[in-house]
Amino acid sequence: MKNVIITGSTSGIGLGIAREFAKAGYGITFNGLEKNGEEIAAQIAQEFGVKTIFVAANLLKLEEIKQLAEKTFEAFGKVDVLVNNAGVQFVSPVEDFPEDKWRLIMGVNLDATFFLTQAVWKHMKERKFGRVINITSAHGLRASEFKSAYVASKHAVTGLTKVLALEGAEFGITCNAICPGYVKTPLVEGQIKDQAKAHNMSEEEVIQKVMLKKQAIKEFVSVELLGKLALFLASEEANMITGTSIPVEGGWVVQ
Repeated sequence: MKNVIITGSTSGIGLGIAREFAKAGYGITFNGLEKNGEEIAAQIAQEFGVKTIFVAANLLKLEEIKQLAEKTFEAFGKVDVLVNNAGVQFVSPVEDFPEDKWRLIMGVNLDATFFLTQAVWKHMKERKFGRVINITSAHGLRASEFKSAYVASKHAVTGLTKVLALEGAEFGITCNAICPGYVKTPLVEGQIKDQAKAHNMSEEEVIQKVMLKKQAIKEFVSVELLGKLALFLASEEANMITGTSIPVEGGWVVQ
């Protein structure tokens, strides 16, 4: 049985990815902020007949990141796949951007991605197999105003992905990034409602005229699609795909 660590996997994109890995029979280490994280992991285990654990590691704390890896080794004996999915966002003009928000975004989006990868890297090299999948963003390839920390952190992970691909190549380790556009998660649904009130628009107008304005395909990305892509990148068949950043954003970055 193969296994996977997925950060930020108790809700949204991470949970969608976890469900696809569970369907494929993977053991899963869940991690996230939801207070009922253990219950979520147990529900997936029961639904798909796989082994799961939940580790409530704070990704801003290096010791807890290391514990996340260690508890996975204790439960499964190995790590086949790491999906660095956890991320945070904050919007502000550069001159007003709060220092604490900058450090939070860099800590979760970039530092945790590096340090958790580092915590499993030696093990993957020894086993001559590993898959590291970084869930970045279309903002890992392009920029938008008022998102300085988010764009900077996601571009940094794009660069890190390339370095890991080079260092892992001779050891059977691949590293790739998936770059989603807007995904209809509970978080985004809340943003739609807030934007509708702020702009005195209907929710459908917000979707089409604000959120999906830059996309060629005027639809949200599904979590199922992201999960299936991650699952493919984790497979033996994807052994020649490494160092890539794959846009899944309805054609926004081609403009």
